[in-house]
Amino acid sequence: MAGNGGAGTSNQEAVIRVRDLVVAFGSTVILDHIALDVYRGEVLGFVGGSGAGKSVLMRTIIGLLPKHEGRIEVFNSDLSAITERERQAIERRWGVLFQQGALFSSLTVRQNVQFPIRESLDISDRLLDEIAYAKLEMVGLPPDVGDKLPSELSGGMTKRVALARALALDPEIVFLDEPTSGLDPIGAGDFDDLIRTLQQTLGLTVFMVTHDLDSLHQICDRIAVLADRKVIAAGPLSAMLASEHPWMKAYFRGKRSRFAGL
Repeated sequence: MAGNGGAGTSNQEAVIRVRDLVVAFGSTVILDHIALDVYRGEVLGFVGGSGAGKSVLMRTIIGLLPKHEGRIEVFNSDLSAITERERQAIERRWGVLFQQGALFSSLTVRQNVQFPIRESLDISDRLLDEIAYAKLEMVGLPPDVGDKLPSELSGGMTKRVALARALALDPEIVFLDEPTSGLDPIGAGDFDDLIRTLQQTLGLTVFMVTHDLDSLHQICDRIAVLADRKVIAAGPLSAMLASEHPWMKAYFRGKRSRFAGL
């Protein structure tokens, strides 16, 4: 693990700021006036119980779900107070890996990786191919994978293709939704290593929704905890282990935790 904050948090520059955010489905409040900062260059692990709203926060930040109240700033811009053109410019500065990959089943791997580039840039097919193969190489996949369909991929390959697509536009922020879910322990460990290597090499800020304790230990600079519809804690793993909050104690020091007994 990268210490208690990592290089990215030393200047405390928040590239994402969430304040007093409320998200509800009908009369059911999922997120209740939550606040959270994500610092430039860090890997932030976002944890909480099943159905607590971890993915809801991520999807609200990137605009897939509406907020009821509150403020979301990305790169110092209030996402509710900017023009559509300005928002599109910000969206090109982030990439998203959705849970289970969410690849387009009718497109080849190469076409999946090229999709966000086609949506944003007017470049030649030759350059599109060069970029796609470069991104596949970046995530450890050989060029011949480019012609495969998603149905021909293993779970680990699907995650890597989805990550290549998330990196297609050279983003500054990458959102990862349960990136190791469904992978065996070796595959999950390899994927964690890949994320950390890319984060360090490319200077990425990573917002990672996860429940994987090994990922939290191996690659996260800080951890934020969602419980009772609020972010109840944010800090290094050592702070999580020291907490006496019932949910955090059960999660970080429970029977299935590598830290049980601390």
